[in-house]
Amino acid sequence: MKMNIFIAVMVFAYPLLFCGEASMTLHLMPKPEQLVWEQGQYRLQENFTISVSGSSPRLYDAATRTLRRLSGRTGLFFPQDVVSPALSPEASCMIKAERIGKLQLNEDESYSLTINPQAILLAANTDIGALRGLETLLQLLACDDNGYFFPAVSIQDKPRFPWRGLMIDVARHWQPMEVIKRNLDGMAAVKMNVLHLHLTEDQGFRIECKAFPKLHEMGSDGDYFTHEQIREIIDY
Repeated sequence: MKMNIFIAVMVFAYPLLFCGEASMTLHLMPKPEQLVWEQGQYRLQENFTISVSGSSPRLYDAATRTLRRLSGRTGLFFPQDVVSPALSPEASCMIKAERIGKLQLNEDESYSLTINPQAILLAANTDIGALRGLETLLQLLACDDNGYFFPAVSIQDKPRFPWRGLMIDVARHWQPMEVIKRNLDGMAAVKMNVLHLHLTEDQGFRIECKAFPKLHEMGSDGDYFTHEQIREIIDY
């Protein structure tokens, strides 16, 4: 019983300890290829805005999610609309992506991230690289007695390996949709790019088969993904 109480106290105390020391230690995963410390901090206020240049719907969606995630972590109520540079030339965080990236191996996922006390600039050749940079920005979030901030840094980063994958074996060990999505969120946070979803095995057939329906009807105990659910996973 004493041990259980001690663990509970440590779990609640840890975020406070981390918060106080965040300005001294960066917790980045994976480690960026190049990182240079600069002077100062970018202090977060409720007027924090993000602008996106380019025509990538998924980058706009990712920037919107970033605002919501920042609001959830800081308790600050940011404007929830991502704008174009033409409408907000002095946005707090400016994201520039030259083109829409292809979902294939060896696509350019590089990015540069510059943070100074006045503004944040995230630039990438592809929107996929910009997505990787947004995850780094979220990992840089820190706090002290005066509130939340991003440390001033200059980062040049690109993946070391083209294939950064995770396999989930739902054929042998069934995992529902919400677990798959939660794993995809975790993969995105650490910049992984390949999900290997193991759907069929002699111990389970976990995908709807319209041509031979007994495969999933008799080989899944009712736990399988429909075609619509597979499309939803791919879209997610």
